[in-house]
Amino acid sequence: MERIERPDQPAANGMGHLLKLLATGRLIFAALAVLSLLAAPAHAGARVRIGVLKLSSAAPLFLAKERGYFEQEGLDADLKFFDAAVPIAVAAVSGDIDVGFTGFTAAFYNLAGKGGLKVIAGTAREAPTFQNTAYVASKRAHEAGLKTLADLPGHSVGITQVGSTFHYSLGLLADKLKFDIASVKVVPLQSLPNVTAAIKGGTLDAALTAATTITPVVASGDAVVLGWVGDETPWMLGCVVASTSVIEKQRKTIEKVLAAYRRGAEDYTNVLLKRDADGKSARSAEGDAMLAVIARYTGQQAEQLRVALSVVDPALDTADIARQVAWFKRQKMIDADVDAAKIVDTSFVPDHPTNLK
Repeated sequence: MERIERPDQPAANGMGHLLKLLATGRLIFAALAVLSLLAAPAHAGARVRIGVLKLSSAAPLFLAKERGYFEQEGLDADLKFFDAAVPIAVAAVSGDIDVGFTGFTAAFYNLAGKGGLKVIAGTAREAPTFQNTAYVASKRAHEAGLKTLADLPGHSVGITQVGSTFHYSLGLLADKLKFDIASVKVVPLQSLPNVTAAIKGGTLDAALTAATTITPVVASGDAVVLGWVGDETPWMLGCVVASTSVIEKQRKTIEKVLAAYRRGAEDYTNVLLKRDADGKSARSAEGDAMLAVIARYTGQQAEQLRVALSVVDPALDTADIARQVAWFKRQKMIDADVDAAKIVDTSFVPDHPTNLK
């Protein structure tokens, strides 16, 4: 609408001025101003609560928020930070969050298996050449003969928790190298800092742990890297979840969240995961700026993050989810009635076929 101004009248500015216009009989101009205000687009987006961990695997979300992708979808993204993966799934079921970005664990599958929670997209993956999760030996154990991954049987191996992503990765390795996982003394220490301290102090023979936390210990000579999970046994370790209630009532909102997330994931992949001719991480000014954003959200140093960036892919690998469920069942960590097919909703990624068996 074309704006109408008069030399003796300031531009309409708020309801107080409109009342003045009405009071002085300038009804035509007041009416035009009211119509102009009503036609103006709303700037506040619909609030959506997103549960997330302070990890680099959530980088696409952080980038999407900083770059305004959620706002462009008409959303006000309220990132809720959690200290562990399972509480995010619990919060999704209870309604404390609308969408959650979390990891696959035995506890997660037991919760999802009870109904009311669906996996709707993928997140982080262990992939070849990407150093996300390390197998390390303590200096003491390495000097005593623990030189390769095949030497793990008979040794203590630290992880965070029983049924964690680290535990599953160890199980995959045991299957690959054909040793009984029971031949390894699995030691759950509840947190990454505890695992790091045990390796540094030599009270553990080996551990599976995050590259970001163990790199300084390796650099000091107190630990030796035996291998990387992504190189040994690639798998899908994270997902996006929502309750069945939210899916039914807020499908459009979820679609918008995933649209913003995909854009963030594309930026992250195209810039931070780019390799040079030698296969090394390609540095750029844009990449440095992205790392600064991720560092601010995670509380980690940018250079720590640079060496441990994981692949993030929104696509679902339903066959891998089925394999995970089968492994956890064999270890008797999840209920026998957990059905992989029933906890996955592929309707948000229609181009990916359902291939659960």
